[in-house]
This record gives sequence, structure tokens and C-alpha cells, in this order.
Amino acid sequence: MKLRPYQQGAVDSIIEWVKKSFEPCLIDAATGAGKSHIIAAVAGWVNEHSGKKVLCLAPSKELVEQNHAKYLATGNPASIYCASISKSLAHDVVFGSPQSVKGALSKFGSNYAAVIVDEAHGITPTVQAIIDHIRTQNPKARVIGCTATPYRMGMGYIYQYNEKGEPVPEDTTRNPYFNTLVCRITARELIEQNYLTLPVFEPTAIHYDAASLSVDKKGKFDAREIERVFEGQGRKTSAIVSDFVANSHDRVGVMVFAATIQHANEVMQSLDPNNAQIITGATGKTQREKIISDFKKRRFKYLVNVAVLTTGFDASHVDHVVILRATESAGLLQQIIGRGLRLDPDKKNCLVSDYAENIARHCPGGDVFDPRISVSRPTESFDIECDCPMCGVTNIFAGRKNDEGFEIDDSGYFVDLLGERVLTDDEKEMPAHFGRRCGGQTIVKGEAVRCEYRWSLKQCDDCGHENDIAARYCESCKSELVDPNEKLVIEFHKMKSDPYSVSTDAVQSWLCRSHISQKGNETLKVTYTTDYRTFDVYYFPSSMARHQRNWESLCNAVFGKYADDPSDFMRLINEFEGRKPKTITAVRQRGSDFYTVYDHNRELDEIPEMA
Repeated sequence: MKLRPYQQGAVDSIIEWVKKSFEPCLIDAATGAGKSHIIAAVAGWVNEHSGKKVLCLAPSKELVEQNHAKYLATGNPASIYCASISKSLAHDVVFGSPQSVKGALSKFGSNYAAVIVDEAHGITPTVQAIIDHIRTQNPKARVIGCTATPYRMGMGYIYQYNEKGEPVPEDTTRNPYFNTLVCRITARELIEQNYLTLPVFEPTAIHYDAASLSVDKKGKFDAREIERVFEGQGRKTSAIVSDFVANSHDRVGVMVFAATIQHANEVMQSLDPNNAQIITGATGKTQREKIISDFKKRRFKYLVNVAVLTTGFDASHVDHVVILRATESAGLLQQIIGRGLRLDPDKKNCLVSDYAENIARHCPGGDVFDPRISVSRPTESFDIECDCPMCGVTNIFAGRKNDEGFEIDDSGYFVDLLGERVLTDDEKEMPAHFGRRCGGQTIVKGEAVRCEYRWSLKQCDDCGHENDIAARYCESCKSELVDPNEKLVIEFHKMKSDPYSVSTDAVQSWLCRSHISQKGNETLKVTYTTDYRTFDVYYFPSSMARHQRNWESLCNAVFGKYADDPSDFMRLINEFEGRKPKTITAVRQRGSDFYTVYDHNRELDEIPEMA
């Protein structure tokens, strides 16, 4: 098996990386680039040079079989560990499905030198658990990912550094699994080199109202909205089918991507039943395999599917891709279009008909090979470049609003007219962006060591280590990190919640009523509710200074005058005179449920501030 030049380049890039680093690496190879051949070559090299086994994971039975077949073409044996095919570990290179492998983790351990993950954009907790298990047994085991779409919806790019070693902008990635993209093979390059079919995009005269769809917090369209837009659109669906049938009169194989099973059935009603078949998640295994086999043998022209043939499906004669569904992610759109880009004899191009406004949604520039990739970012922000003062690496961060019109220095800080860096209220230099830490890295003894420079940080009071601004515990000494102001607030609320601390609190509600004490004396019982507790206080005029002082304080706070006794107090209350005290200053007596009152209508206790 002789590799194409770009395939050999990808293999060389991976080998160069795994020789120097233990960190996970990734290749971005467009659909049709022949990732199976690259995987086979890498697996063979790792096995030969390490003397250990290699595990190659793929998310579907079809991909497991496809990758296995390409490896056998190298002249070397390999095993399959996939429940729907076979479960064998006889050979050094094993092709498996994640679910089957995870169910037998004890069989995979220190004798594995690498895990190669196909369709790595869909790396799942199951795949990560397999990798973690193997790397626990062999910390030096390499992880190599392959994908045609190296990004995930809501997460952005799945790698931290691009093929030039530059940090990926923070607003385009979130917690990427792979450290570095070591090689990129674009569809445009393969088309120019005649390794892929040229896609042709013609505007559609009619389309579904998919622009009205919006994603939820999980990045998904609402199922009821999908049904509203695509189902029950009798005349529109019929017109769309007539349109793509007319446009495909000289085409050989047409793949149609429908939104729901109901929608697919409605599409089928307008197609010639002798020249069209449908596959959905409900299609049985045997029937599905027969339909796919007949389609590849060109026994019918139109293959309608619902979310089952978007990745890993290879029918090279497909020369018309019809998109009748909305895609939440740019990656899925790329995968769908890729179904028609493989080479085939007498195939000049592949027509792509988008009836659901996907290209406008994901590729605002009109270039389907350059989709817009982003994660959530501050509103109305912009990108700025800043050079790390420590290592010199150029970082790209989302910029802060700059209403004051400050200049920005090369290191990404605001500077005033005198060229001095602008300071925050707590006397720290103010970054002009939302970036936290430099993305520069070096590889030391196989492991990635990230630059320590931080634009925003939280310093540990105990050991002085500089931590991420959002860190809860110190990376160095593990002590809890609490901002000084936050610490004061915590201590304040702790004090307020302690009934044995004297506290002045706002009175949210009160209830006054007459009461007879155990000694038979007439008293006034007041139940107070504050932000922190509910408690009772007993008042009465008395020769004892403390009781008399409390009585006078209450009367002044409520009426602004003296009430002779509890009966007189209640009479005034019942005549709607007076008002509840604004605050009460009190403390619970140790060993009892009684509270000692010190005053009414004092100023509230305030949260202390840093000097």
C-alpha cells in the first residue's frame, strides 16, 4: 500500500510528535482524504518501533471494518474487538468499538503503546475512560486523533495549539482534549490536487423556513420547532422534491438528508418508489445492509436517510447531496457535504442543494470549507493580539470594551496618554482582554509545560503561588483561595448568623401582643423576624434600669413618645398609631432562648471593606 504524498506527510507529522511528546495529538484530514490509510500506517509504525500493541477506536461497526480492511491491505494481520463483528485480541493491532472495549477494560493495559481515535471530534466519556485506563497502566501511551471536522458544537476546536504551534484563540475553543494539531489536510487542497470531487453549490429557489430555528443552552434545536418547520409542509415538500429531482436528471447517486422520520416519509411520497429507498434509526440491520448494498450497486438512485449516514458512509458514486434538514453544528454540515466528494470514474463534480439554509447559518462568508467556529464570548467583544512578556508567544484573546479610548500595549494591557499601564481599583494592571494565561508551551521530557505568565490571577496568601483567577484552591499548597474582600464578606455573614453575637438587623416583620409573665406581671411580647432569625422579646416598664431602658427605646422607636404600660402600648397600636422599628440590636443569652435588647433604630451593620 503506497501512501499519497499528503498522507505520508500526515504520518511523518504524527511520528515526529510522538517521538518527542506524550501529549495527545490530532490530524485534521478532510472527508475523502483516506484517514483509514493514515491510521493503518501510524498503527503499523507504532507497533514496529515500540514492540507493543495498538488500539484503534472507531464509533461504528462500518468504520471499524473499514479501518481494519485498510490495515490488512498493508500485508499485516490485525484483530477486531467489536461485539457485532468479532471479539479477538490475537494480533498486535486491534480495531474496536468503544462500547465493546469498555466492557472488557481489564484486557487492555500496559502492553498497549497507543490509542488511535477515528472521528475524534466525537470523543466521548467512554473513549476518554478507555484512554485513561490504558494510560494508568502505561503513562507513556500515546493518543492520536483523526477527524475531518476538528471542532464540536458549543466547545469550538478540540485542540489547544494549531499546526504552527500557535495557541488557538480562547473564544474558539473550550477545554480542548487534544494538545496539538500536527497536520491539516484541507478539502480545498485535495480538490486542487484532483484527490476529491469539486462540489458545486447552486442557489435553491425554494427552501424551508429554517432560519427561524435557534439552539437552546445545550446547542440543540427544539424538537417541536423542527417538526413545525419540516413536517406537514405538503406543497412545499412536494415542490422541493420536484426541484431536486429536476436538478438531478443527469446525476447517478443522490443522497437526501431529511429532518425527521415523518419528514422522510413525506419526502418518499413524492419520489418514484422504484427508484428510491429510505433508511432511519428504525431500519433493521439486515434491511439496512441490503439497502446500502443496492445503492452502492446503483440499483436505485435516491437514498433518503434520517441521521444515520452522516459519517463514515462511503458510496463514491454519490454526485448530488440534498440537504433537507437543519444542522446545529458546522461539523455535521461538513460531514454531510463530504458524502459526495469522493472520486469516482466519470464523476465531474458533486451538486450540493441546501434547502434548509445551513450554509448561510454556518458559513456566512459563503465558503463551506471555512465555517465560523466559536464558543460563547463576552457580548460586543473583539479579538486582540498580545505578546507574552515571559515567552514571547502571540496570544489572541477576546478584547474588553474600551469606552475610555485607552491605547493597548504589545503585552495586551491598557495604557494611558503617558504610556503608563492603567490600574484597577485594587492597584493591579488592567488587561485589555478577557484572557487569563499565556498559551505558550514547551515540551520537556515528553510532557507539555505551559508558560506560567498570567494576565489575571489570584495569589495564594499562604505560599505566594499565582493561580488562575477562578481557582478555588491553590495549585501549589492546596489551601483554599479566598479573595480578601470575599473573606470579609464571609466572616461578616458568619457573624450575622451567630445568635450569640451582638447584631443590628433590619426588622422585616413584627407581631405585638399582650402577655402575662410567670410572676403574673403584664408584659408586651414582640416577635421579630429579621434576615437572619425569628425571636421573641418581652418588654415592660420597670424599676430595673435595663428593663426601663428597653421599654423607653421601644416606645420612642414606635411612637416617638412614651407609653404608660403594655395596655397603653397595645391601645395605640390598635388605633393604628406608630410603626415597627427599622432595626433591632440584640443578642441571644447563653444557655437560654431569651434575647437581650440593646437598642432600636440603630444604623444597620455594614459589610466591611478593605482599607
